[in-house]
Amino acid sequence: MRRSVMRKIIALEFVTIDGVMQAPGGPEEDPTAKFEFGGWQAPFMDDQAADAVTGPALKADVEFLLGGYTFEIWSDYWPKHGDVWPFINDNMKYVLSATKTETTWQNTTFLRSVEDIQKLKNSDGPDLHVWGSSKLVQLLLSNDLVDELCLMTYPIILGQGKKLFSDGAAPRTFTLIENHVGKSGVIVARYARAGAVETGNVGK
Repeated sequence: MRRSVMRKIIALEFVTIDGVMQAPGGPEEDPTAKFEFGGWQAPFMDDQAADAVTGPALKADVEFLLGGYTFEIWSDYWPKHGDVWPFINDNMKYVLSATKTETTWQNTTFLRSVEDIQKLKNSDGPDLHVWGSSKLVQLLLSNDLVDELCLMTYPIILGQGKKLFSDGAAPRTFTLIENHVGKSGVIVARYARAGAVETGNVGK
């Protein structure tokens, strides 16, 4: 694998127009709080959108940073479906959890704190991809640890469910570095962290 002095943390998220990220893949994925719309992503997955979405996912030269709940879902599913995503089982997975200490899923290490994540980010190694993991992403944003956002926005409003953003994110500007629009209206936009927020008076 490629080695770099500083790892990037890249959050890749399926979201609705109103920012919901819960259970895009199927009805049973995450029914927390009686969420009724699991699988909302499926009707919009035309070939063009699928290519734009799977491109970042299928990179071999990455490792993964996950929240505890997403890890529970993935550790049950991906060991049985490694042919779909060849690198998910072989590459390292770092999981932020206050309680978990062991798993049968190979190449998994548990982290306990933001400090552990900062040490990991500052260590030598490939970039870290974050998928799902709503609480983890909000924690990373509040500590200004997200280097890139890859948002896959679907043309649907749900009005309920776990959200990508919450109050408390560190103020930061981002630069759009790549975007695609699928036939079904899915917008894939990749943003890189830029700098501090500047303000002013519009029109003056």
